[in-house]
Amino acid sequence: MFDALADARAAGLHAPAAAFAALVAAHASAGRHQDAVDAFARMADFACRPTPFVYNTVLKSLVDAGVILLALALYNRMAGAGCAPTAATYTVLMDGLCKRGMSGDALKMFDEMLQRGIAPDVKIYTVLLSSLCGAGRTGDAARLLCSMEDKGCPPDDATHNAFLSGLCKAGRVDEAFQRLQLLQDGGFTLGLKGYSCLIDGLFQAGRFDEGFGYYKEMLEKNVSPDVVLYTIMIRGCAEAGRMEDAFSLLDVMKGKGFVPDTYCYNTLLKAFCDVGELDRAQSLRSEMLQNNVAPDSTTYTIMICGLCKKGLVDKAMQVFREMGELGCHPTVMTYNALIDGLYRAGRLEEARMLFYKMEMGNNPSLFLRLTLGANQVRDSESLRKLVDGMCQSGQVLKAFKLVRGIIDSGVVPDVVTYNTLINGLCKVKNLDGALGLFKELQLKGISPDVITYGTLIDGLWRAHRENDAMVLFQNILRGSGSPSLSIYNTMMRSLCRMKKLTQAINLWLDYLPKKYNLSVEDEVIINARKCFEEGSLDKVVKELIKIDQEYDSVSSNPYTIWLIGLCQVRRIDDAVRIFRILEEFCIDVTPACCALLINYLCWERNLNAAVDIMMYTLSKRFIVSQAVGNRLLRRLCIRYRRRDAQTLAWRMHLVGYDMDVYLREPTKSLLYSE
Repeated sequence: MFDALADARAAGLHAPAAAFAALVAAHASAGRHQDAVDAFARMADFACRPTPFVYNTVLKSLVDAGVILLALALYNRMAGAGCAPTAATYTVLMDGLCKRGMSGDALKMFDEMLQRGIAPDVKIYTVLLSSLCGAGRTGDAARLLCSMEDKGCPPDDATHNAFLSGLCKAGRVDEAFQRLQLLQDGGFTLGLKGYSCLIDGLFQAGRFDEGFGYYKEMLEKNVSPDVVLYTIMIRGCAEAGRMEDAFSLLDVMKGKGFVPDTYCYNTLLKAFCDVGELDRAQSLRSEMLQNNVAPDSTTYTIMICGLCKKGLVDKAMQVFREMGELGCHPTVMTYNALIDGLYRAGRLEEARMLFYKMEMGNNPSLFLRLTLGANQVRDSESLRKLVDGMCQSGQVLKAFKLVRGIIDSGVVPDVVTYNTLINGLCKVKNLDGALGLFKELQLKGISPDVITYGTLIDGLWRAHRENDAMVLFQNILRGSGSPSLSIYNTMMRSLCRMKKLTQAINLWLDYLPKKYNLSVEDEVIINARKCFEEGSLDKVVKELIKIDQEYDSVSSNPYTIWLIGLCQVRRIDDAVRIFRILEEFCIDVTPACCALLINYLCWERNLNAAVDIMMYTLSKRFIVSQAVGNRLLRRLCIRYRRRDAQTLAWRMHLVGYDMDVYLREPTKSLLYSE
């Protein structure tokens, strides 16, 4: 092709952009992404200026190849070359960003598109709406959906299905059905995708009867199920431990002529591995091979995870080696499972070696070239700059090969890998090693997440390195402006464990203005602080719960954390008052809190309150530990309240306690001896 174009150029003929557009499109549609980039790069040799269509085609090819970094660099070159991006440009890029979970970047791209005066079409709205739902931002998604009508772009069935799916995945199933009713009143007809997302939501919520009801309704309305729907239903049943239903659906699926794919088999494999039935999982893997369904990286990773959970690390390593022999490349999750398994088995050196192998991957020369060469790529920012510079200088093909080479060279450790290693080091009290890894991951351009910070802070507190924990917490404050709720909870638990309840409560009062976007001088904040300074903790809790209710953000934390802290400093009466307040406001107290409170009340000989809290656990159908229940029953008997103890034991039996097993011999003797 290029020879023919060269001959045409020699004859004085100009190579039209349409010829390159056709060539680029042909390579891209066939999945030959490198050839598509090569054809695009050769346009300059023929003095041919790329059109928006050509740019968009190459961008789509780059996104499909998984090199969004290069796609963004090429977009910058497109804008810099005076080629105006079109709606299709933004659709491609936003879709790529959303699929990588980069909803914030997708929103920035959306804003940039609006600034350029490009009106978004329904496809762009749908892509963005799906991304917002996927990020748990269903409120933003709902507002975006409402704005579509106002901007003259009414949503279509795909948009509505995307929103229904987002609500279901966020656990807001009832809201999804309310939305569906409104849509159906307006003439919306539920199709296969709509049924699939609703059934998925119902199954995930444990509402199987309703889910099967919608499946039956779908069949009655002649909406044909597909492999995806059956896999959704099989996964839902399997995850809930309803294996008979899962296999029944598998048989129905086969009976309708559908062939289970690798994903479907992986779903069942995971269910067996999760409950430790490794023999049945192995049998299912053999069935896959008999049915010519090829195992993939996920299949092997599931098996490796299952084996590691059972402590069978050597067998897991054997599966890992088999995986490589069959040409199935391990993923970051595979490595994470093995590294975690080795750490749990105390094989730290092997875990470290596996981590280094993971970094080196299948192309150590590339790894060394990138980390030791003149143009060092030490982190994601330096890689971005290098790729951007290559694109601006016309070296698009070279940039493509570089980024694809990094992807193909092995599995780049992610934040989960580092979290696993940091957690392992914290457990063996090697905090300096954990902090070293924390610095290393940042040097490599990986952003620590809430688990990284939470693990380190918890580890530092447990090692009595309070100052280091506070320094790390202050660094988060300086860096991101506001640590997550999870990190505040970790800090408060640690402070309470160290019997520093006052600091824990003050920490939460400092967090409240950030949580609700209030001024520190806001009246509710001042009132809460005043009550706390006056020593009226129950008033503080009531004030804070009212704020939570006002902002529709009621949670048992931080109150249950404080309740535990009060027990630890032996302020049991205050702890009981907090419990009563939470009960009054219908806020669930965790089983762990209830058990701890019962224990302390038994020690304080406040058996009436202990029985009240035990009755609360029965009303919630919590099962408290054998030690706690037996202690309470024995204390009642010893305090000459055997009839009360017998009544309590009977009520425990009624809510599902197996009292023959649960009661210890000394307790039985006290309860039932003449």
